[in-house]
Amino acid sequence: MGKKKQPFYRIVAADSRRARDGKFLETLGTYNPIVKPAVVKVNEEKLTHWLDQGAVLSDTVSSLMTQVGFTDKYLKAKKGEDVSEIALKTQINERKKKTQRMKKAAVAEAEAAAKAAEEAEKAKAEAAAAAEAPAEEAPAEEAAEGGEEKPSES
Repeated sequence: MGKKKQPFYRIVAADSRRARDGKFLETLGTYNPIVKPAVVKVNEEKLTHWLDQGAVLSDTVSSLMTQVGFTDKYLKAKKGEDVSEIALKTQINERKKKTQRMKKAAVAEAEAAAKAAEEAEKAKAEAAAAAEAPAEEAPAEEAAEGGEEKPSES
């Protein structure tokens, strides 16, 4: 729904065998990301009914429901706990979009972490090699000390 540069979404129950934008079964709520903070309206009874019938939330709707508190409320109700005091939020704070500078900083940080991990692994490998090397050389040194060298005859 909505129009160009002004998105507005309906949260619906749809049959998975139908087209993505095709006919749906029932409208369960709305999501308006344009207003700040974003507004999510949900009909709890309808959504609970469909989830009880075996409906599966999409990733996006699942994220929205977690942010407004519906997921926690639904799971507690399924366990039989009292949920009468839990109220859903109608507004959610969206995370900031990453700017180009933030993306470059994140990439540089990831590369630095990978480099540090690689150096730590090399240090462990060197330490392990150093620990094994004296154990192998020790019998050779003992043999050289205990035995006398025979002069070579030419």
